[in-house]
Amino acid sequence: MTVSRQLHKFGGSSLANPECYKRVANILKEYSESEDLIVVSAAGDTTNQLIDWIDALDKDGRIAHELLMSLREYQSSLIEGLLEDSGILLDTLHTEISALGEISAPLTEAQRANIQGHGEVWSSRLLAALLNEQELSAVAIDSRSFLRAERATQPEVDSARSWPLAKEVLAQHSNHRLVITGFMAQNQQEETVLLGRNGSDYSATIIGALAEAKQVTIWSDVAGVYSADPRKVNDACLLPLLRLDEASELARLAAPVLHSRTLQPVAQSAMNLELRCSYQPESGSTRIERVLASGRGAKIISSLDEVLLIELSFAHGHDFERLQADVMGRLQRAQLQPLAFDVQSDQGEMLLAYTAEVATGALEYLQDAAIEAEIHLREGYSMIAAVGAGVTNNPIHSHGIYQQLKNAPVKFMCEAESGLSLVAVLRKTETNLLVNAIHKQLFQAQKRIGLVLCGKGNIGSSWIELFAKQKTELEKRHGMSFELVAVVDSQTYWMDYEGIDPQGVLSKFDDESIPNVENEWLDKLTHHQGYDEVIVLDVTASEPLSMLYPKFAEKGFHLISANKVAGSACGEFYHHVQDAFEKTGRHWLYNATVGAGLPVNHTVRDLRESGDSIVALSGIFSGTLSWLFQQYDGSIPFMELVDLAWQQGLTEPDPRSDLDGSDVMRKLVILARESGLSIEPENVKVESLVPKELESLTLDEFFEQGEILSTELAERLEKAQREDKVLRYVAKLDRNGNAFVGIEALSREHALANLLPCDNIFAIESAWYKDNPLVIRGPGAGKEVTAGAIQSDINRLAGLL
Repeated sequence: MTVSRQLHKFGGSSLANPECYKRVANILKEYSESEDLIVVSAAGDTTNQLIDWIDALDKDGRIAHELLMSLREYQSSLIEGLLEDSGILLDTLHTEISALGEISAPLTEAQRANIQGHGEVWSSRLLAALLNEQELSAVAIDSRSFLRAERATQPEVDSARSWPLAKEVLAQHSNHRLVITGFMAQNQQEETVLLGRNGSDYSATIIGALAEAKQVTIWSDVAGVYSADPRKVNDACLLPLLRLDEASELARLAAPVLHSRTLQPVAQSAMNLELRCSYQPESGSTRIERVLASGRGAKIISSLDEVLLIELSFAHGHDFERLQADVMGRLQRAQLQPLAFDVQSDQGEMLLAYTAEVATGALEYLQDAAIEAEIHLREGYSMIAAVGAGVTNNPIHSHGIYQQLKNAPVKFMCEAESGLSLVAVLRKTETNLLVNAIHKQLFQAQKRIGLVLCGKGNIGSSWIELFAKQKTELEKRHGMSFELVAVVDSQTYWMDYEGIDPQGVLSKFDDESIPNVENEWLDKLTHHQGYDEVIVLDVTASEPLSMLYPKFAEKGFHLISANKVAGSACGEFYHHVQDAFEKTGRHWLYNATVGAGLPVNHTVRDLRESGDSIVALSGIFSGTLSWLFQQYDGSIPFMELVDLAWQQGLTEPDPRSDLDGSDVMRKLVILARESGLSIEPENVKVESLVPKELESLTLDEFFEQGEILSTELAERLEKAQREDKVLRYVAKLDRNGNAFVGIEALSREHALANLLPCDNIFAIESAWYKDNPLVIRGPGAGKEVTAGAIQSDINRLAGLL
């Protein structure tokens, strides 16, 4: 039976002190299962301390002893700070430290490697003991028991030799979390082979591949891959997804978050890779995607401050192209490809850029290969790279990079053949300023959008829920950030420029909000620090709020409205609002005012702007009245249906707001104006279903005396049924501006007679759709679909920005 397991890798910064270890144990409680693997680095700065001790052995025995005692104190403090029963581990540690103290210089390479591996062994042993004390069965495993590799500048694990040994280890320790040392393997002479500095990530993915893990999660002190190093660029943003080839290129270019060769086992297996922060597990992550979709340009700006150049000078008269191809082929086979290279064929010269870690090995390899060239190692260089599929083919990004580097001491530029990176090698310079300048040039065009929600009732709360779910996808789709910065109701408001978590709005609003005195929120919002655009979302039915629309435009805000008041107001005010937004270059979208989530306004506007002319509009525009008349067949008095709809939340709080036809009238006026017709609300003939004697009553009195309405409608229904017809509440408009809203008796086969309860239907007759009207039908009411219409307008507006 195949075990489904994951592998978790923790770097040294995630194990720096007792609190870090406890945090890791909590992560493993929540995110791991009993068969999972854990790969660990040496705690904190342990490996560097061991290297310093090795170096001191050759120079000063007293300093070496002090360094070793400091290391013993640090490791002892970790054990004592974490374990209730620390005796066994402390004794073992002290024995090993004593054995190290007996070692004298000079040391062989095997001895050095063995000493440097102690940090991982100590981490593995301590974490396994901590997990066992917390009743998570765990076993410490030395990776040298199954990983096999031979010494090289870039040692590579021999999977064929390692696989059966790994399977044996896994079989021996089923139902246990295995805490495995990173960084180390063993050669045929049973000597320790180190997999390179930061080789723990590589060992994690190779172990994951050997164990057929479904996922490897690398936990470190950062949440994943950012658009630049967040320690250097304040507004660097986390990339939730990164293509595998882009990640591999970033790792090849020695970016600190992804190390060389880490991704090779991922590319050669079916496992997924995720990068997360052990300090804040829920702060986001980067998932490495296996899909190779088309790329559009740079995603990441990376830099290295210490770069060395290997200079090869070939004698004139040689076949330079053949020699160049030979050198690059040899380096590839030895896994010593340069970060970047430059070829000067007319001078017979090649320049190969390397990190300090790899440069010496590459130089020795080229010297041993008897290349027919003078070879020199040059120090004092830096490197800046833009990484992303398609970066070399993106003229805007390429131009932006060259613009920012035009005054920098550039030695050469190198475009990757894959199109995944554009690299600049420079004489030693301050790279931070250049990285910030390039990042700003390429990515600062990403706008920050502040959203202000007016109204937190049914529609508002539904939109908040929808926004919380779609925020990440919305930002990814448009390359913008969207933050909810204010929530306003009739009495109070809550404003926070840092952004309000949509998931906590409703529960925290009463505690966080302050009185809304004379629309104070609007004046405060004028100083929207850090936001390129502000969008006000009006999901109320408030007339006073609609009167502020011109002021929204004057202050530079965009507006998305579900409020019908302004769109159906007198023509003078309606055009005043339109003019205000047009003059300021702001946008006013209001698709949600008619048909909830149905694209009615948009369709009518698009037809007219495409050259069509609207001849007539008709339909059933009210979801509430649609439901009532679909149910009304005479078997139940009409007012009982109204009461039922009211109890189910299908009507306004006072159902007379639906029954008087004013809502349908407003929608008809809005649609008429969208179609290019000039119409005033008073031009619409409206049949109210509310008898005059019921208009001014309290709500309770209205229901008590509702038999008056039931009787009136029963007579009209009886007449319609004698003609084999049904009653429907319809809206009609013709090209001459004749507009009517009210009850009509329709044949049972009529398009407006056969709808699902709560559905709206809009029939649009135009020059293009004269004989066969364009029909839009579907749910025309409901908080979810209206919230969806608001979200749709946000997407549309983002496209305009």
